[in-house]
Amino acid sequence: MNREVTYRLPAEWEPQQAVLLTWPHAATDWAYCLDDITETFIQIADAITREEDLIIATPEPDDVRLLLGTRLTERQCQRIRFCHCPTDDTWARDHGFITLAPDQAGQPLHLLDFRFNGWGDKFPAAHDNAINRHLYEQGLLTGEYENHDDFVLEGGSIESDGLGTIFTTSMCLLAPHRNQPLTRERIEEELKRRLHAERIVWLDHGLLEGDDTDGHIDTIVRCAPDDTLVYVGCDDTTDTQYETFRLLEEQLRSLRTVEGAPYRLIRLPMPRTIYEDDYRLPATYANFLVINGVVLYPTYAQADNDEAARNAIQTAFPHHRLVGIDACTIIRQHGSIHCLTMQIFRGQGAKDDLTD
Repeated sequence: MNREVTYRLPAEWEPQQAVLLTWPHAATDWAYCLDDITETFIQIADAITREEDLIIATPEPDDVRLLLGTRLTERQCQRIRFCHCPTDDTWARDHGFITLAPDQAGQPLHLLDFRFNGWGDKFPAAHDNAINRHLYEQGLLTGEYENHDDFVLEGGSIESDGLGTIFTTSMCLLAPHRNQPLTRERIEEELKRRLHAERIVWLDHGLLEGDDTDGHIDTIVRCAPDDTLVYVGCDDTTDTQYETFRLLEEQLRSLRTVEGAPYRLIRLPMPRTIYEDDYRLPATYANFLVINGVVLYPTYAQADNDEAARNAIQTAFPHHRLVGIDACTIIRQHGSIHCLTMQIFRGQGAKDDLTD
């Protein structure tokens, strides 16, 4: 008798088939620095297509295809699939599919399509909320489509250890215009049910100034192999963020794994303050992206901090090659590398879950 297939949210360092990028264009908030952000996107696309496939959502596929053809190798370009659709912005982490992997070979991925409402109705998001449906209808992914449009959940608001534990923040998931009037307890129940999780760990501190997301977990704390948590620390007692990050560190030290052991903690530096028009930008080294065999990590033209962050991330991922990506332009729209990208995991035993 065949046993029932179970599903789980993998850890980011598990095998991936592709990464989603939603390309910037002149009708997005990037219009004032479009050339600069396009160059950053090209660098990200270059790094990804050296290791795995890339899906690009854009209303201008022909233009983007021609541009990348001048910068990437033929082999890299062959790894790219285009989704032709309207878009509002570029934050694929928060509007992309969340993929659950099966525990049996030959079973399909589950493609979870949650509602994206512009981080609590702060920004227009109707086009971005429809991107997953376009991806599926255009045949760019195979798997079981799950419609979760009745529940707001952004990919940047959760972290998985791949073993049944999901980390999140109360600042974000309890923020206005997400899932009210659901209580924290009810939201936890929904996360467990929809993500097939065994437990939810809530963090209550570490909100970065200038953060539009109300405190996404991927800006402050990230999971790594061997019960490791990589987190942002703050040493400057004059920084207005010092106290909340002190409390975050204190809370992390109190956490225990399912087996009752403390987590291995690896501390990232806080970048020196970056402003635009007297507005503090939420720069963070925690917003790195793990792909197959490589970690893409943000740099901020701060040689000492950039190197310290690299060393910390390398300690957490000793078997991965590290590639630094200048995130000074990305941070101008209050995000970084992880925010711009969303991985599609590879199913158990699958050779290639992307369609031709």
